[in-house]
Amino acid sequence: MARVHAVIAAVAPHDSVERYTALGVEVLQGYAKVIDPWTVEIKLNDGSTQRLTTRAIVIAAGARPFVPPLPGLDDVGYVTSDTLWDEFAKRDAPPARLVVLGGGPIGCELAQSFARLGSKVTQIEMAPRLMVREDAEVSELARAALVRDGVEVLTGHQALRCEREGEGKDARKFIVVAHQDGEKRIEFDALLCAVGRVARLQGYGLEELGIPTQRTVAVNDYLETLYPNIYAAGDVAGPYQFTHTASHMAWYAAVNALFGHFKKFKVDYSVVPWATFIEPEVARVGLNEQDAKEKGIAYEVTQYGIDDLDRAIADGTAHGFVKVLTVPGKDRILGVTIVGEHAGDLLAEFVLAMKHGLGLNKILGTIHTYPTLAEANKYAAGEWKRAHAPHKVLAWLGRFHTWMRG
Repeated sequence: MARVHAVIAAVAPHDSVERYTALGVEVLQGYAKVIDPWTVEIKLNDGSTQRLTTRAIVIAAGARPFVPPLPGLDDVGYVTSDTLWDEFAKRDAPPARLVVLGGGPIGCELAQSFARLGSKVTQIEMAPRLMVREDAEVSELARAALVRDGVEVLTGHQALRCEREGEGKDARKFIVVAHQDGEKRIEFDALLCAVGRVARLQGYGLEELGIPTQRTVAVNDYLETLYPNIYAAGDVAGPYQFTHTASHMAWYAAVNALFGHFKKFKVDYSVVPWATFIEPEVARVGLNEQDAKEKGIAYEVTQYGIDDLDRAIADGTAHGFVKVLTVPGKDRILGVTIVGEHAGDLLAEFVLAMKHGLGLNKILGTIHTYPTLAEANKYAAGEWKRAHAPHKVLAWLGRFHTWMRG
């Protein structure tokens, strides 16, 4: 836990007031509200109020963890991904019994983390499998990894209510879940809600201006709201809730706000990567098989098992795979899923290839350092090449060399 907080402290300056002040940004800390399309009022932390007038406004309010309306939840107390590290830092040890509500990426990452820190972790997911946006084989690998680290994974279980018995330090806390065999009561010391995040939409004056807000702030391809000089970027606008997509959107919002009178740029979501940081990591860009089938897109699958990779064998991490979806008969990449050590890092080569229209032949023709994990990408491309070898030409070459040998 001390190391966790040391890392947080080391990373914190990257998003600090001091950093942005040094870059020339005026930072005001308080609660802001858009009064009209050109005016923002800020209630500063010192109690004073200040108004700013501007040509352009960017709403970048982010998102917060969603807390389900579970009966009894407030009585037993809970933590979220935003609060758990500070909450558990107050204790001498991680909670003895932790219930994680949610089987998505955040739930899986934190369930495995606290199992490794020594907690007895029970993970509850209403869906029939973990990480339902991934292919079934990926979900199964994720489940196996969590179970291996001691997590009790309860898929197909719906949380019904929380219950509390007694008061003070002797109080006992329970969550009641429903499954096909009836109800089950699980005791815990701490409950983590990890069932998704929702955009921060309230209190910024958007409703008063008539700017549509449902799950997110409604924006067009240029990240403009109902008012062309008011933009929204990041989690508050969606459609992806990743730090790297928020940064990507911020570029478009800033450039369009500054230079939109001359030229505007449509935000590009064509190649969006993401990763789930369990061990082994799960990383993806573009389509997986599940997506392709739902959208009726024809595809071919090429898969390379990392258990055959020299560097992975040497590192003791020889598990996982690289799976590539391509256009039938062509090397154009539709999507890639990687499961394995540093999968998020390995994915970058495919992200670059997809962004710039490079196919598997280009990856195969690129020298990869031996022995590295990145060779897995080249070997996956090699698997595709073998499956599409020109057999007639090879047969002719075989006869030619036989003739040459006499």
